[in-house]
Amino acid sequence: MTSMRSFLTILSIALLFVPLPARAASDSFSTEELIAGFEKTVFGLEYRSWSWRPYQVKKFTKPVLFYVHNLSRRDRRNTVHRFIREIGNRIGGLTTAIAKDPARANFEVYVVDRSQYEPVVKKDVYKNDRARVPGRCLVRVVSGSRGIKRSAAVIVSDEGEFLFKRCLVEELLQGLGPMNDDSELIHSVFNDSSRHSRFTVFDQLILNMLYDPRIKPGMSMKQTRQVLPLVARDARRRVR
Repeated sequence: MTSMRSFLTILSIALLFVPLPARAASDSFSTEELIAGFEKTVFGLEYRSWSWRPYQVKKFTKPVLFYVHNLSRRDRRNTVHRFIREIGNRIGGLTTAIAKDPARANFEVYVVDRSQYEPVVKKDVYKNDRARVPGRCLVRVVSGSRGIKRSAAVIVSDEGEFLFKRCLVEELLQGLGPMNDDSELIHSVFNDSSRHSRFTVFDQLILNMLYDPRIKPGMSMKQTRQVLPLVARDARRRVR
């Protein structure tokens, strides 16, 4: 299909959680640990059957313009906007802003109550009434050889503060490119067995590595390995 040749469509889902490890500092991780974390999250997909090209770098190459659709009974826009600003402040090489018009946004965030989750995913994210809607929250990423074109996240608001915050952090960060989860990443939200609900230092390092200008969309794991030691070193200097 033409659309499959042009773009990569990816879905990420938040599922299960276990106890939270202690907070770590940026110098707590070796270069080898950071490179391993980068490779586990950036290459591969949690649900590989939904993609035809998972083993390449996916990232935005233009400013990310967010628009928040608050459809839930509780207005969560201030919290989501605050996290969007945190993303922009903590990731070097990435420019973020909040759009006033959804037509201008390339990253839409839908905050919904559980009863709205499936209808919104089908109607607004996939535009397909027969689309499969798994998980407790999700993000869809559409990407091509020149980078991510757009992302859309659906966050559930009315099933407790932990789930809301966990989904907000995981889905917005995964919508920027690190799409895979791995159970070995105990310091990361990119792990369905962890209980993190914040932008951890480890994840800040991974995102700063991904948005380093030396890491290009479409690069393979082999290509990134040539520069990742220096990229990891510089990311550690930026994250404090």
